[in-house]
Amino acid sequence: MKKLNLTLDNLDEMFPEDFTQEQKAKAKTLFYKELALKAHKFYNGKMQTVPKAPVLGFNWFNAWYTPGVSKVSTTIRDDNDTSYELSNRGNLVAVVSDSTRVLGDGDCTPPGGMGVMEGKAFLMKYLGGVDGIALCVDSKGKDGKNDPEKIIEFVKMCQHSFGAINLEDISQPNCYRVLDVLREECDIPVWHDDAQGTACVTLAGLINALKLVDKKIEDVKIVYHGAGASNATIARIIHSAGADPARAIMFDSQGALHLNRKDIQADKRFYRKWELCQVTNPDFVEDIMDAMQDADVLISLSRPGPDVVKPEWIKAMADKPIVFACANPVPEIYPYAAKEAGAYIVATGRGDFPNQVNNSLGFPGILKGALMVRARKITDNMAIAAAHAIARYSEKRGIDPENITAKMDEPDVFPVEAADVAMQAIKDGVARKEMTWQQAFDQAKADIAHARKTTEFLVEHGLIAQPPAELVEQALKNAIESVKQ
Repeated sequence: MKKLNLTLDNLDEMFPEDFTQEQKAKAKTLFYKELALKAHKFYNGKMQTVPKAPVLGFNWFNAWYTPGVSKVSTTIRDDNDTSYELSNRGNLVAVVSDSTRVLGDGDCTPPGGMGVMEGKAFLMKYLGGVDGIALCVDSKGKDGKNDPEKIIEFVKMCQHSFGAINLEDISQPNCYRVLDVLREECDIPVWHDDAQGTACVTLAGLINALKLVDKKIEDVKIVYHGAGASNATIARIIHSAGADPARAIMFDSQGALHLNRKDIQADKRFYRKWELCQVTNPDFVEDIMDAMQDADVLISLSRPGPDVVKPEWIKAMADKPIVFACANPVPEIYPYAAKEAGAYIVATGRGDFPNQVNNSLGFPGILKGALMVRARKITDNMAIAAAHAIARYSEKRGIDPENITAKMDEPDVFPVEAADVAMQAIKDGVARKEMTWQQAFDQAKADIAHARKTTEFLVEHGLIAQPPAELVEQALKNAIESVKQ
């Protein structure tokens, strides 16, 4: 029997020949989950702290620590902005979460989010040349309920150690208040990647998908399925980028959003959803099948599938329909099923299907761009600039219905994105530091190359061990056996 290589490049060849497309999709999901568990146990996680300065002799300890470092402390005391030059603060991001909505698994308890938060830090470093640290916090108050004010207070207290804060996996409606308060009251960028990051990459994919079907963003009818933090922000960003909200209809778990949704209006915590009620669905469409009639685009970020989005919805759409089914870890409809129903372009949040629309293509470059100019916040304009950078880079290297955006393994997309974000920060007046586009691109490109070369060096010299082949093979065997049962 052919062996699965450690790059996993031949994974599709390893499944039994009689497996259906659905069985292969299920087996892949189970394999990646099993492999992740085994690999994380083998490595005890996936991040570590490594010095970036040398110890050339014993007396260097006196410079890196006491007595010499006292001069660093007093210099920063007299001018806090020098902390960006005299410490790692300027390239350091805290990934903050209370782990109350981890992927599709809901509340995983604070330490339960560590795998995802370390994953964000991993991608920040390898893709964006940015250092990240996972901080999973307990946001429960005395009444046992998750309190957004506790997260707000925590971030305000620790912001002076970081160049930016990446919020992650905070359940709604708390996520709205946490982000909006911290964006205004912190002196560093506070960014909610589930919301703004996903919106950025979704917009990038939509821009190029519309080019391929020869439709303009201001003319298309969009149906949003799901109204959580991600899709609510996606809608806001897409409308800001030129889509007509009057031609949009959004659905949450209780039905369509519109001005008669008094339940949303009454709950002030859901003010972002109420904003969408006021500008979308002016005809008060209630039924999703009615909404899908002649829709050009379906953007679904609701709950894991694969049978959440129905084939008949897609069959009712306009010519050359675009379907984004981006629930994780399993899309609301598998791409092959969406294609069978008539979808022209299908995107998901997963890298093992064509057209991955995942915030991993956005946040490493966006945060790098914000950090390089020491931005005070990440504006919606900066997220839109990143989306256009991704779309432009992808189109330049070639797009088609199975390949609408660049992938994570295309390293040059991230410095382009970072440079465009940096320039937009300067334009928006939120940057502390000025630089040219070329300077930003060159710095980002060099830092990303350094991060990748460091990892490669550690692997080549055995300082990061190769995963045992039997570990990978056992994960595959278990996945195949589970699907067969």
